[in-house]
Amino acid sequence: MKYLDKEEKELIESYEKGEWTSIKKKEQKAFVKAAKESIAKNKRINIRLTKKDYAAIQVKAIEEGIPYQTLISSIIHKYNKGELKSA
Repeated sequence: MKYLDKEEKELIESYEKGEWTSIKKKEQKAFVKAAKESIAKNKRINIRLTKKDYAAIQVKAIEEGIPYQTLISSIIHKYNKGELKSA
């Protein structure tokens, strides 16, 4: 447990205190289905970026510790959900 960050330690402590409860099987199936659908990436697109934007995206992705394609996908997803507003 010495390699866990603060949030991970808090989650384990919460679980060990019995603060978590199980959900019904029907609800569990719905959550599993939603998770699978959100992970499935079945469409491919090609976009053209300026060298400057491409480099900036790569730097941001490295800072976040994720692949740059995942970062771009996340930005598009957040924008579609209304969580990211245009300037």
